[in-house]
Amino acid sequence: MNAGIQNMMLSLGAMQVARRIPFDDPEVLNYVRLGYIAAQVIILGTYFFVSYKIKKQNDQTVLKYVDTPSPLSSDSGGLVTTTVRDYDLSETSKLLRGAYFGIAMMGFFHIYLKYTQPLFIQALMGLKNLYDAKPVAIHILGKKAEGDLKRPFKAASMFGAAAGPQTDAATIAEAEKKVGTKKED
Repeated sequence: MNAGIQNMMLSLGAMQVARRIPFDDPEVLNYVRLGYIAAQVIILGTYFFVSYKIKKQNDQTVLKYVDTPSPLSSDSGGLVTTTVRDYDLSETSKLLRGAYFGIAMMGFFHIYLKYTQPLFIQALMGLKNLYDAKPVAIHILGKKAEGDLKRPFKAASMFGAAAGPQTDAATIAEAEKKVGTKKED
């Protein structure tokens, strides 16, 4: 099943469970807060551990791909040459930024707007996203970097086929030619 659909189903299920939790009881609310904080500590700790493992492995295998173009730009994507280590670190960094943003939003919703249900829902969603994270699957769960986990990672679309960077030789050669002609000008 598609990850986007799984997230939607988990979110809807968590909302139904959250409706039955008595958030008016201060003791229950403190347990939910503690659960949310514990989930975020697990998530951040796991991402930092993945970064540590990537740096420790120091895989210097060259990775070439043509980045996906911006939908708002008429320019085709540019050629990217990096190492597996740097690519995995950048992907893990994106995951960390997403976790930080989620914590900031949750802080705003809970502290300023006094919403309590999202604490429970976001704790579950964060743990599910941690399990779905491709660097976590490769470096902690020990899955091989093949299929959906082949670098560069393709972003799953809600409507079917995954979209992402192109790695075929013809596209890379075309992008290298474009880079070569730009340097000559």
